This record gives sequence, structure tokens and C-alpha cells, in this order.
Amino acid sequence: MSGLVLVTGGSGFIGAHCIIRLIAAGYRVRTTVRSLAREAQVRAMLREGGCEPGERLTFAEADLMGDEGWADAAAGCDYVLHVASPLPVVQPKDENELIAPARDGALRVLRAARDAGVKRVVLTSSFAAIGYGRPPSGAVYTEADWTDTTQPVAAYVKSKAIAERAAWDFIAREGNGLELATVNPVVVFGPVLGPDYSASVVVIRTLLEGRAPALPRLMFGVIDVRDVADLHLLAMTRPEAKGERFLAVSGDFMMVQDIALALKSGMGAAARRVPTRVMPNWLLRLGALFSPTLKAVAGPELGRIRNASGAKARQILGWSPRPPAEAVLATARSLIELGLVKR
Repeated sequence: MSGLVLVTGGSGFIGAHCIIRLIAAGYRVRTTVRSLAREAQVRAMLREGGCEPGERLTFAEADLMGDEGWADAAAGCDYVLHVASPLPVVQPKDENELIAPARDGALRVLRAARDAGVKRVVLTSSFAAIGYGRPPSGAVYTEADWTDTTQPVAAYVKSKAIAERAAWDFIAREGNGLELATVNPVVVFGPVLGPDYSASVVVIRTLLEGRAPALPRLMFGVIDVRDVADLHLLAMTRPEAKGERFLAVSGDFMMVQDIALALKSGMGAAARRVPTRVMPNWLLRLGALFSPTLKAVAGPELGRIRNASGAKARQILGWSPRPPAEAVLATARSLIELGLVKR
């Protein structure tokens, strides 16, 4: 394989792992960064992941909030993995700070890909576009579900749902033959490649550092970033993936306490500070009145039981992800090895 693939946001957690997977599969890669000054940082991350792409990796400067650079970035590419999207640790006061770059950025990338004659774009969406804004029903979420953005949902959740809807609408109205598939990951863990990692990894670091006196009664799906990258490649190349959404989830959803117990059992002395006691919901909501950190987790998801299925990707694409606990432990080991956990 010698095709050229554009990966947007190569300095990000998922983007870097996608580059590693593409290079290993024989592709040439062009990746976008907001500043070319970040090339050295991206190459350092790839080296941490065992990848030395040399001249098979090139860089293009482009920003989701501007038109400049996208036409050049997409020129000559066979495929595009549109991974770049903002994921802040703290939700912004103005939801449009997330919605605008997610939606408008996706449309900029799709237009550039269409105009450049790209065969298929794989958009990194999220479970956030699937499983929110609806009352608890006990049903297992699938790719047929959509988040209801008319209901009160977090800015990040809203941004991912609006961006994915906009992408599908674009393909239907003016795609002109451009193909689209989406990958919708749950919470992404896995090997960290440097200090610039995903906000989701903060969960593991916080537990390892013992900064949570007790655990919230929160439940979410877990997936390893390496399996997310694998699914992107399958969605990029398999004919059956055209026009499809794929939930990236491995096994059943986990309580935060399950994650803590996995760390305790798998990390030995390195997990000595990890708490395992669960905080009552009423106490967490009371603390949220005084703490922005607690307020961030005291929303409608507190205490909610939910689950989602990754069966579609397994059955249609032959995808086979790692168990959730393996993703948790890979995250913890990499954080410790890179010296990113305060001892």
C-alpha cells in the first residue's frame, strides 16, 4: 500500500495512534497541525509509540476555524481521517466555543476532500452523538440512536452530535460521490504518547494520584485508543463501511469503581492511592454547590445505568477490540513510565 491519507489533528491522542497504524499498514500520511512548530512534538509522540515514519509523514498547517490550508492539505489524498475536534477538560461557558469548530471544521474538511477527489472520509464522532438527551430506558444503545440536542446536554455532547449530523447532511446534499463513515468511540483510554493527552486520560491520572477522596457513581464505556485506530482503518478501506456509523466500545460499560478496582488488581503498589469507596449521590450533589470539579460530574448521568453495543463493527468489519480492563491498565502504565503521575 502506498496511498496518501490525510489525518487531521495529528498531535492529538487518537490522531497520533491513527498515524502509527497507517504507517504500519504501508500508507503515506499527511497530518494537519495548527502550527508547523508542532512537528517535532508529533514525531516525538510517534517515536514513543515505536513509529519512525521519516519522509512517509508530512505536515500541513490548517485550523478548524479557518478555510486557509485545507485545500492544500487534502490535495492528492486517497482518504481522510478527520480526527481533530476540541475536547476540553473543563466545559466552556459558551457552548459555541466547542460547537463552531466541531461543526464548521467538519464541513471545511469535507468540502476540501470532495474538491480534491478523495474517495472516503472517516469522521471521528463520539458516543456523545448517540447516547444523551433521552430518558433512561434500559435499552442498549446502538448506531441507530442519536443524541437529542434539544434537551439539556453538555456542550461537548452537543458539539459532537451537531457536527456529525452536519457531516451526513453535507454528504446527502452536496457530497458529489464522496463517501463517509463515522467512528463513535466511548471514553478512550490506552497508551499515552506524551504530556499532551486526551481529557479522558485525566480520569486514570486522578485515580492514581489519589486526588479523589471517593468515587462518583458514574458509568461509561471504555475503549483502547489502539482499537479506535484499527477501526478507523477498517472504516476507511472496507466497502461495507460506506455510509455507516460504528460504535467503538469494548464490553459492557464500567462504573468508576470498576476502573479503580482494575487499577488496584493490575498495578500493585503503583495503585496504592487509588480510592475504591463510592460517594453517595446526595453528598456529591451537595459538594457540587461549592466545587466546580464536583459540579462537572454531578449532572444527569450521576447514578444512571447504561450500556452500548459494539456488535456492528465486530460483525461487519471483523473488528476485535481489547477488553476494557486492558485499556485501563495500558493507560496507567504509560502515565507512570512517562513520569506524568505525581508520586
